[in-house]
Amino acid sequence: MRRSFFSEFLFQAFALIISVIAVHAFYVTSVRPNATAILEEQALRIQQEENYTAERSLWVLIRDFEQESCFVLMFWAFAIMGYKAVFMFNERSLLQREFLPVREGVRILPEDTREYGRAIESLPDKIKGMLLPRVLLSSLDRFGSTRNVQDVSSVANSLCESEGERLESELSMIRYIAWAIPSVGFIGTVRGIGQALGEAQRAVEGDIAGVTENLGVAFNSTFIALLISIVVMFLVHQLQLFQERLVFDTQTYVDHNLIRHMRSRGAA
Repeated sequence: MRRSFFSEFLFQAFALIISVIAVHAFYVTSVRPNATAILEEQALRIQQEENYTAERSLWVLIRDFEQESCFVLMFWAFAIMGYKAVFMFNERSLLQREFLPVREGVRILPEDTREYGRAIESLPDKIKGMLLPRVLLSSLDRFGSTRNVQDVSSVANSLCESEGERLESELSMIRYIAWAIPSVGFIGTVRGIGQALGEAQRAVEGDIAGVTENLGVAFNSTFIALLISIVVMFLVHQLQLFQERLVFDTQTYVDHNLIRHMRSRGAA
């Protein structure tokens, strides 16, 4: 568990560094040069054409530092969710395997649990540490010690519930990023409005270019941040749904392939 936590921490750290480098490089080489050229062209045409109306450009819309920060956070969240989704797919692939080859009509007695448990204990450590093998092995151990099917069902459900809570808690970092993205957008809004108020005196004198440019910063940053937040939150909920289905399907697998075959000698 400690090794898994450390490896996940390293992945998150490197994912953040790579996101910062990639997004900033894209902004330096493409976004800001194109946005500057478009703004200069629009300023020139406004001076030359009295009825000219400037069209909104995507490069201008995303050019500020707040939007850059939002994209960094978005790709960082994508990387973390992708990392977790790969583990979920690996866990789900185990549901297609037959760990306990119990034929229909065959009953598992308490004396048989050690034999069935050896097949699971012989698995590689990477597979044996996943949810389904852990639940199966714990259920077999409990049945061998208590000889009570109800205790086995309680242990299996308890393990699945604790795994669901653990998976839920591990989404806290992604939820923090989803919260931070609109917050960064609102920082851009405050910055833009503050700078626009600083240009109020020039606007009174008839030069409103500074006010409109800074208000554009304010509204553009909020607009982009909210759009990114919608996308990230949608993917977070899809990942959470995938995790909940994994836990539910694991419970169903254990009930269908193990618990329903169990019989104590005193049972009918």
